[in-house]
Amino acid sequence: MKNPVILDDYLNYMETIKGTSPNTVKEYFYDLRVFFKFLKIRYNLIENNVENIEFEDIDISNIDIDIIKKVNIQDLYAFMSFLDKQKENSNSTRSRKVASLRSFFKYLADKVNLIEKNPAAQLEFPKTDSRHPIYLTLDQSLNLLNTVTKNNNDFFRKRDFCIITLFLNCGLRLSELANIDIDSFNGKDTLTVIGKGNKERTVFLNESCINSIQEYLQVRPIVTNEKALFLSKRKKRMSNRAIQHMIDKYLLDSGLDPSIYSTHKLRHTAATLMYKYGNVDILALQEILGHESVSTTQIYTHIDDERLRKAVNSNPLGKILADNINIIQSEDNND
Repeated sequence: MKNPVILDDYLNYMETIKGTSPNTVKEYFYDLRVFFKFLKIRYNLIENNVENIEFEDIDISNIDIDIIKKVNIQDLYAFMSFLDKQKENSNSTRSRKVASLRSFFKYLADKVNLIEKNPAAQLEFPKTDSRHPIYLTLDQSLNLLNTVTKNNNDFFRKRDFCIITLFLNCGLRLSELANIDIDSFNGKDTLTVIGKGNKERTVFLNESCINSIQEYLQVRPIVTNEKALFLSKRKKRMSNRAIQHMIDKYLLDSGLDPSIYSTHKLRHTAATLMYKYGNVDILALQEILGHESVSTTQIYTHIDDERLRKAVNSNPLGKILADNINIIQSEDNND
């Protein structure tokens, strides 16, 4: 089905003017498409009064600015309710859709002046559940890497070992790893990646990462006009899906559930291991992971209960009891 012109214009603006990453633009497209379908139901705009039409079959090509101008805050909250009760979206998924709506209506009001008032300006984000990140333990990480070494194909073994090593040591996002070019590696201890919002950042490499890249480069075929670091068996850049599929296979082979663990959980693992074993402070971890806000990074400060237990027990007042405090005080006075 054809997209509304107003949607295409917005997506083009976000990608070409704002420099928003293609993945984020795609999420905006999906979210707004759902919203437009909802509007056609709410405003009784289904063509020919078709009853029981499947939600995915609703045509949004005729959504125009006149329809958009009717939208008010009540419509937006009704949409949130629809996502919750009809679509069973989680709080985090609905939060993303709120962000998409706020961005879209801000563009209409402030950038192209197609609406006088922004109905999404006061749209609140759903309360998100505070959950600890899911990650692999050190033993599970070692077992996963060991599973990769059992691959009999020299190319796949070295390529896949390198990919998983980078995930577990550097905390890269899936899109960041897939988009690494061969010339991003300087042969020393840094790698250049493109993060969210097309922001370039330098990733520092430890010995394991440097060695795994060098080992892989020895078997990586030289392909004219292909600058990707990680190649598929067809000698093309590995897609996000191909990398995730490869990770799923090794997770399964190592006894881990791919429905629970993923490339993003490997990112969590890298951050967790650095925080637990490396005494990395929260600001350094924010820089390593490429987080815009330190509040995003703070989820990793709640993962090490044993460290917190030891910290509390190290307090010099930790062994003071009500019936011996007078004894301790008298001993200090005698000194």
